[in-house]
Amino acid sequence: MAATIPFSLLRNFSSLRSARPFVFKASNFNLHLPPQPRRLPFSTSAANNEEAAAKAAAVNFDSEAPTIFDKIINKEIPSSIVYEDEKILAFRDINPQAPVHVLVIPKFRDGLTQLGKADGRHGEILGQLLYAAKIVAEKEGILDGFRVVINNGPSACQSVYHLHLHVLGGRQMNWPPG
Repeated sequence: MAATIPFSLLRNFSSLRSARPFVFKASNFNLHLPPQPRRLPFSTSAANNEEAAAKAAAVNFDSEAPTIFDKIINKEIPSSIVYEDEKILAFRDINPQAPVHVLVIPKFRDGLTQLGKADGRHGEILGQLLYAAKIVAEKEGILDGFRVVINNGPSACQSVYHLHLHVLGGRQMNWPPG
């Protein structure tokens, strides 16, 4: 709840140097206001949007068309890179779900659109992805507590069909996670 107080009422305050209105926030004062309804940490509409995006993406999950991650790898789309080597790229998620939220991806898909599509030949890169997640956690200062998540398919809300790990941390993780 915010109210605007006209600048003319505040002209005696020397710290105010512009004619912008002062924004009064009731939370900064001991006012007795009726309690506000408690908000969930996520909105059901946001969850529904994620589900819709995942279902829409699943239509082309086996496509060899470039994904947004391929465009990030090729530097066609800017990203905040946290770690990179010859096979792995890790960058900050643009919609973070924790104070630290980094995506770790293989630079070459090789048919690895989701974990459920992995086979024996992918063993080495899967191990490298997990090791890179550890390096990211170390670089981000969350080695003492972090979570690695892999969404697999539309029921798990996978919305980009290029295998990727979410490294989450910087806050207390709850259980069960989903």
